[in-house]
Amino acid sequence: MRTAYQYKLRPKSYQIATIQLWLELLRRQYNYRLGERFSWWSENRCPVNTCPLVMPIPQLRDNPNYYSQKRDLVNTKDKFPEYKLIHSQVCQDCIKRVKLAFDRWLTANKNGQKLGKPRFNGIGRYRSFTYPQIKQNCIEGNQINLPKIGNIKLIKHRPLPDGFHS
Repeated sequence: MRTAYQYKLRPKSYQIATIQLWLELLRRQYNYRLGERFSWWSENRCPVNTCPLVMPIPQLRDNPNYYSQKRDLVNTKDKFPEYKLIHSQVCQDCIKRVKLAFDRWLTANKNGQKLGKPRFNGIGRYRSFTYPQIKQNCIEGNQINLPKIGNIKLIKHRPLPDGFHS
């Protein structure tokens, strides 16, 4: 069983500015990647019973999947240098969120019901980011060391799980 622990952080003002910048850039990235998937889906879907038999079928675009969108992050960082400020695994996790949201919409759950269409996030609606592979010794005392952000004060309101003790 996997469990997630949430703790309050007390960042300094310059760290708050960095976090807010990251959240805005990740929101834009999420919306762009979701838009890529929606445009591919709308351009390439055709019900079997209504496809034209007289007209030639156009060349299909490549499906933007998790791995192709992850590879495209290099181009994003070249075109928009501000994305270089964000930790690479945090950007990759943003793409993973798009994949999960889109897959939940296209496939049915165990009860046979499809979930709702994913929405684009408005300003202030992308509220968190994840470091998928954070180091075991990142917590020292009441501080946590987040890559590219620095040491942030951590409010421990419950004991830390095994392996994270400082």
